[in-house]
Amino acid sequence: MTVMLIAVWVLIFGLVLAATKVGFKFVDARQKKQMIDRLHVAAGEPVVEISNLLRELDMDKPDGLMARIKAFRFARHAQRQIQQAGLSWSATHLLLAMGLLCVPGLGVGAAIGLLGNRLLTAIVVAVGAGFLPYYYVRRKRKKRLDTLEEQFPEALDFLSRSMRAGHAFTISLQMVGEELADPLGQEFRTLFNEQNLGATLESALRNFTERVPLLDVRFFTSSVLLQKQTGGNLAEILTRLAYVIRERFRLKGQVRAASAHGRMTATILTILPIATMLGMLFVAPGYLQGMAKDPDGKWLIGGSIAAQLIGYYFIKKIITIKV
Repeated sequence: MTVMLIAVWVLIFGLVLAATKVGFKFVDARQKKQMIDRLHVAAGEPVVEISNLLRELDMDKPDGLMARIKAFRFARHAQRQIQQAGLSWSATHLLLAMGLLCVPGLGVGAAIGLLGNRLLTAIVVAVGAGFLPYYYVRRKRKKRLDTLEEQFPEALDFLSRSMRAGHAFTISLQMVGEELADPLGQEFRTLFNEQNLGATLESALRNFTERVPLLDVRFFTSSVLLQKQTGGNLAEILTRLAYVIRERFRLKGQVRAASAHGRMTATILTILPIATMLGMLFVAPGYLQGMAKDPDGKWLIGGSIAAQLIGYYFIKKIITIKV
């Protein structure tokens, strides 16, 4: 059994190295494509029709089966997530960290053997450990996007006041980037620099929308370029947009207060079984191990884990209210 476990460990380690090598190749191809895209941006290509920008961005976003197929292009997806999280990593670093964490995960899982089968436990723990860096990136991304969303109404008010004072729109973008705190100030500085270095306003704003994937930013981009095509009072439009965003924040706060009981219940129901299991391991160390060795006990453990995950999924769906 020990020789078999070592052989499986070596095989999985080789697969991790092979996956890392493939990840390097994906990253190299991605970097070449980014360089070509930057050259196109500097040349002002392609020209974007902004009047239907919101519809185009929704159509470009796949759903259903296509979303899962596109998700397998992990290197490109990871690079975008890292960029939106504001980290200085590369997709190569993320893939390498995930691969390296799989190795101690295999050892820990093989040593614990809670699921009754050491190989199965090792694989489960290795996969969980390998996804920890990606989970960290997702958490950083969510926190940064929440901060950007909170700062955005202030940026719109700043733009509106600057334009009312007689400044051009591009100069107002520069002033927002200099005066506003990061991370939104950094994004506006990038937007101004792209436009200042020769990119068209359409291309620079589309890149801004991709770097900050918020609905409010889509409204801002669509409003600015629609006003450029048809005319109108852009300062007044931005003021009204900032007011709508603040009202949505107020409504979101009311929704969070109303759903606080449900979120607390979901947290308790999620933590309680895990705390009970840890308590049983401390009070009666041989109880769960004996259950794991029993054929029916293995099915009960697997069914309880599956039921826990399904229950958490449905509770999350119930208490999540989009505003």
